[in-house]
Amino acid sequence: MAPSPDPARQIAQIIAAEISARPDQVASAVQLLDGGATVPFIARYRKEVTGGLDDTQLRNLAERLVYLRELQARREAVIGAITEQGKMTDDLAGKIAGAVTKAELEDLYLPYKQKRRTKAMIARENGLGPLADAILADRAADPAVLAAGYITEAVTDTKAALDGARDIIAEGLAENADLKTRLRDLLRRDARLSSHVLDGKEAAGAKFSDYFAHSEPFGTCAGHRALAMFRGRNEGFLSLDLEIDPDAAPGMGRAESMVKGALSVARGGKGDDWLATVAGWCWRVKLRPSLTVDLMMELRERAEDEAIRVFGRNLKDLLLAAPAGGRATMGLDPGIRTGVKVAVVDATGKVVETATVYPFQPKNDLRGAQATLGALIVKHGVDLIAIGNGTASRETEKMVADLLALLPGSRKPTKVVVSEAGASVYSASELAAQEFPDLDVSLRGAVSIARRLQDPLAELVKIEPKSIGVGQYQHDVDQYRLGRALDAVVEDAVNAVGVDLNTASAPLLARVAGIGPGLADTIVSHRNTHGPFATRRDLLKVSRLGPKAFEQCAGFLRIPGGKEPLDASSVHPEAYDVARKIVAACGRDLRALMADPTPLRRLEPRDFADERFGVPTVKDILAELEKPGRDPRPAFKTATFTDGVEEITDLRVGMLLEGTVTNVAAFGAFVDIGVHQDGLVHVSQLADRFVKDPHEVVKAGDVVKVRVVEVDVPRKRIALTMRKDGAGRDDAPKRGASPAKGGRGPMSSGPKGSDAPGGFGAALLDAMRKR
Repeated sequence: MAPSPDPARQIAQIIAAEISARPDQVASAVQLLDGGATVPFIARYRKEVTGGLDDTQLRNLAERLVYLRELQARREAVIGAITEQGKMTDDLAGKIAGAVTKAELEDLYLPYKQKRRTKAMIARENGLGPLADAILADRAADPAVLAAGYITEAVTDTKAALDGARDIIAEGLAENADLKTRLRDLLRRDARLSSHVLDGKEAAGAKFSDYFAHSEPFGTCAGHRALAMFRGRNEGFLSLDLEIDPDAAPGMGRAESMVKGALSVARGGKGDDWLATVAGWCWRVKLRPSLTVDLMMELRERAEDEAIRVFGRNLKDLLLAAPAGGRATMGLDPGIRTGVKVAVVDATGKVVETATVYPFQPKNDLRGAQATLGALIVKHGVDLIAIGNGTASRETEKMVADLLALLPGSRKPTKVVVSEAGASVYSASELAAQEFPDLDVSLRGAVSIARRLQDPLAELVKIEPKSIGVGQYQHDVDQYRLGRALDAVVEDAVNAVGVDLNTASAPLLARVAGIGPGLADTIVSHRNTHGPFATRRDLLKVSRLGPKAFEQCAGFLRIPGGKEPLDASSVHPEAYDVARKIVAACGRDLRALMADPTPLRRLEPRDFADERFGVPTVKDILAELEKPGRDPRPAFKTATFTDGVEEITDLRVGMLLEGTVTNVAAFGAFVDIGVHQDGLVHVSQLADRFVKDPHEVVKAGDVVKVRVVEVDVPRKRIALTMRKDGAGRDDAPKRGASPAKGGRGPMSSGPKGSDAPGGFGAALLDAMRKR
């Protein structure tokens, strides 16, 4: 047998082709990963080593590396097992070496795999192997006549003999790797995935009505539709199957023809006729069911890959959403019977006061609630009001809007509706209990809502990514794979922004490259004991934080206003000498240069490159010195919901509304327009041009203008469009205009444009002063 190629080299070549890179780039990245380097560190600080592979390429590389190494380990085990049986051949070894998926490898191993006793084994034990060989060898002979010579005490008649021969031949077909590969390819290309409602399940399974009689090509089935059908089947409402040649007469389908071809069935004697029947039986009873299971698993995996990818992208957009910044913020967690929970945090996120107000049923203390909120706004100089988007969100928003209209002066707090997904999970978590041991669970959610407006990234890292609610069918996918992928997204987002070493919470520090939860707790404990870190180098004084961890994390940690100005930037300490050479070439003090970076633009990066730090790193240093510690996140802006549009029943076709993108799927984007039910902008309605990927146009957190196209109240479905060429008129009520349904307009008392609040407003202001 020819010597097998180097597995590591093979893996590098495969991955390189998949991520559009060179094998040597992949090999270098693999060496760094094996040495304990993290993806963010490699992407940012080892560009010379990898030839500039970005974080997306590196994540894909790391994922595929795990799979291909597992495949290689299994390949070696299979080779060992077959060789031990003395059945390895050059041809088989070549096929095993060429297998590119675990499924292909297992197909090749199947004939040699130890398995429980089968009907074919029993037939061979009963001496029927020669009968199967005889039928295959002499197609002119009558199988029944041949079978008569094999009747024994164990084989009672010719039918039993022929059944045994059939089992032996069928098992050979079921273990024919080449045949199974060709059949799989046929099904992938030409089969249709069909779903049907189970008898009597129409009413209970109404939410799956789109799939009650559904059929589409298997190969192009979108992941979200596949997961919907799988859920419908798992919940007992749908049946799923693969169909190929549904109208073909028995024995005339392409799949059966391929099975017959594997037996070289021709139009000949009685042996061919019998073998044709065996081929059809084998397809229906053995091959079709097993291949259907395989391909359904393949479809689920493909759909899960898509769902995880979409979830990851949405999560990244949400984590990197615009922060409102260090401003005093009031968080409101709306509720009806249990009241609206209130928490005020200062510019640093510290909780300064909490309360619970009851403006709705059953207490209906609207005046008291507004007086309490107004007093808190004045007392703490509240600049932002974050309102959770759950139950009673619009009612709470209206209460706040009415209150703001009564407040004197032109500078008033800005109200923002914030996604509260995951806030309740955080409130009841051990982390929240440690952070707020004396705060009621219900009030912790209001704190989280306020803080996630100030800095979404810093607050959302405290919540398990799966609970943030920006995925599609996230509970139907492999939870381990989902968790691993989302953890990678969080890590990349945190390291892209950078973390203030002296203010970051332990959960945020835990996401920094090279740190992790245990070391993060140790850093916070050291900080609490010894005070703020003066320099990045002081990290080496932290227990259990050695040179390797320091190398990985240092560049992503910031110390604004510290002893070393470069500690406030993303320049890695290992490259400080290069940065100082650049500063010296400008003839300016470092702090002066950071204030006025004009001289930097005249420098040539190649003049500062050396054997260790090449042009890519020098360019990064120049960019960082020009805008040190810059935040890659966009500027903060908010959506304004339309007055009087608070429930799905308030919507009218043609209304033009403003909303916030909450989720982006392969088929479109979901937009919160303030009616407790997100509307869908189908991918075909995102722009006045063809859009292949919705992420080309929108991302989670975007503020967009949409027009209502269709409203299905019973099914709680809202169709929206962002196309400018769409039909429909602008029926949306404007601020201050009459609402869509009576009695819910803004304040009617007092003249417009003045600070005069009217009778009720005067009473409210008086109550605020008393409080």
